[in-house]
Order: sequence, then C-alpha cells, then structure tokens
Amino acid sequence: MRTPKNIMHKHAISIALATALVGSVTSQMAYAEGFTEALTSGKASVNLNLRYESVEQENAVEDASALTLRTLLAYDTGSYKGFSAKVEMEDTRIVLGQGDYTVGPSGYNLGQYSVIADPEHTELDQGYIQYKNDTFSAKLGRQVITMDGHRFVGHVGWRQDRQTFDALSAKYAPVKNLTLQYAYITQRNRIFAQDADLDAKDHLINASYKTSAGTLTGYGYLLEVDNGTANALDTFGVSFAGSTKAGDTKILYRAEYASQSSETAAADFDVDYINLEIGAVFSGITAKVGYEVLGSDDGAFGFSTPLATLHKFNGWSDQFLGTPSQGLVDTSLSLAGKALGGGWKVIYHNFEADDASDTVDDLGSELNLSYVKKYGKHYSAGIKYAAYSAGDIKVDADKLWVWVGVKF
Repeated sequence: MRTPKNIMHKHAISIALATALVGSVTSQMAYAEGFTEALTSGKASVNLNLRYESVEQENAVEDASALTLRTLLAYDTGSYKGFSAKVEMEDTRIVLGQGDYTVGPSGYNLGQYSVIADPEHTELDQGYIQYKNDTFSAKLGRQVITMDGHRFVGHVGWRQDRQTFDALSAKYAPVKNLTLQYAYITQRNRIFAQDADLDAKDHLINASYKTSAGTLTGYGYLLEVDNGTANALDTFGVSFAGSTKAGDTKILYRAEYASQSSETAAADFDVDYINLEIGAVFSGITAKVGYEVLGSDDGAFGFSTPLATLHKFNGWSDQFLGTPSQGLVDTSLSLAGKALGGGWKVIYHNFEADDASDTVDDLGSELNLSYVKKYGKHYSAGIKYAAYSAGDIKVDADKLWVWVGVKF
C-alpha cells in the first residue's frame, strides 16, 4: 500500500528529473544558439585587384604582358568562447585575352615569353579555426603567416596568388612588451596555384621584446622540404630596430645578423646574413640608406630565404629571387613621401657579389619608382616601375605595373 510519504518521494524524484532535463535542454539550446550566433554574425568581404603588368628583357624570348583580375571572397565568423573560423577563396583570371606571358610551373606558354608569375587559378586561399584570448592565440589550417617585415617569412602578397601555409601557429604574450611566436608548417602553398606547392616540415620560432629604444628580436627558422631527401635549411638570427628624435627629425635604425646552415646529401654549407639600415624622417620625407649582405660559402652557396616576400627586397624586377652562389651585397638608397593625396617612393640598388670570382663581381643596379593612392575607404590605384641594368650576369630588364583595387 502506497503511503503519502512514498507518493511525495516519487513526486520529488520526478520533479528533480524533469528539472534536470529542462536544465539540460535549456543549456544545450543556449549552446546551440550561441554557436549559431557566432556562425551567422560574422563578416563577409570582397577584395578585387585588376592589374596590368609588362616585362621587357634583352633575352631570347618575347616581351610579356598580362591583364589579370584577382578576386578574394572571405567570410570570418563571430567568436564563441574564444573560437572563430575563416574561409577565403581566391581566383585569378586573364582579362580581355591579355595573357602573353609565361608561367613555368604550370607550363603556360612555356619558353615563349618572359615570366609573369600570375597563373589563372581558383583555390582555397585561407581556411582555419582560431582560438584567441587576451594573451594567447592559435590557428589551425591554411593561413597567412608573416614575421619581421617578411624578410624570412611572408605572404608574397604582391603576386595575384599570394603565399599561404597549411600550419599550426601560435602567438603568446605572457608579459607586457614580450611576444612569442611558433608555427609548424606541413605545406607551403606557393604563388603558382597548386603547381608548385611543397610538402614541408618547417618550424618557425620568433621572440620579440619592445624597449623604449626599439624592438629586440631573436628567431630560429628550421626549414625542410618533405620529399625524402636531405635538404635542411636552418637559420638563427637576432635584430634590433627602432627610432629616436633629434629635434624635429626622426632617426630610424636597424641592425640584424643571422647565420644559416644548409645540409644536403651532396654537401653542407654555412653562410651569414647582415642587414644595416639608417634613415631619417624630415619635412614629410623619409630617407634611408641600407646595406644588406646575403653571404656566400666560397662561391658555392648563397644565403637563402625561401619563405620570404622576396619582391619586397633586392629590387622589384625580381632578379634575385634566388641568391647567386657568389652571394649578394645590396647597397640601397630610398626616398619616400606624400604628394597629391598619395604616396611616392624612389629606390636605387647597387648589387655586388659577396664572394667575387674572376668572372662574377658586378651584379648590376636597379631603379624603382612607385606612386599609390587610396580613394575613400574602398578604392586604391597605383603605378610602379623597375629598371634593372645587368652586370656580369643576367640581362637588362624593365617592368611596369598599373593597377586598381576595390575592398568591401
């Protein structure tokens, strides 16, 4: 016989179970709602870049010209419990049939024209999951990674198909002014669509500390193409860059040193890198003098930076995307300023061999000119010119770019 006490006990259990069930359902609904809100409250963006490029070289192939349109379509989700994601697609098309150029890795017009490294392609540019809080962030997936002004690790964003990496990357700021970075790369997605991507086992380590006089940075970049051969390329370096005031003039300075070892089945090499820069900002003009040495090991191997945004360094005509075995000494003078609402720049480079031979010493010179202007928040346009005069190697080359861009 059921007593009132037993009945009340069973009702209490039922109420407790119902309450727990309602709480669980409510919690799951709140979780689902928060997750859905993060997915749907993100931001979509479009980036268009229409560019004309011409190349005239004193070589056996025909001069090249290209009119290409690059489209980036991206979606960044909102954040939920620190997690977010990004998906970005990239497409490049030849416009109006203006495709008289060669892209070696893809076999496009092979051996017919000078090279313009903008293949037609459609691919995933970025696709990653990210976690971020006040001091720590991490990304897993295809992503852009840049470090220290792109000299050793960059996105090669000048090309229509920029460089990205399949990687796990992390950034940690344990105390004020100190930033630690690490990345492990499993694939280098290079600028030739899928035609020249490389499997990799790359470790990138970078630590920087900001002081009142400038930023001190130490790094180790341990690179290896994952192809079953011995090809380790290890670089360790340190840099210090900053600025100070001298009256109304701002003084800029940078000093950097790195050592590099290359280990292959055939031979091992050891080379050094030096970068010194001094500059001043006065009356709206920025003037800099640079001295960069990519060293040579007895004329057999030159210092290499295969993950860099190489177009940014050693001349815009891209003559030294690979360092000559004799090494490279680049002495440069640059001037930059503002005019008519845009920015202009003039750079002169003088190139010499680090370890000259009887036949290779003078590596030529180059003049670079550019003007870029933004129109409102969404539009930009620019023109850029590079004139390379050959020395003991290579041939004279002139390159011209004109472009318009739209971002929204």
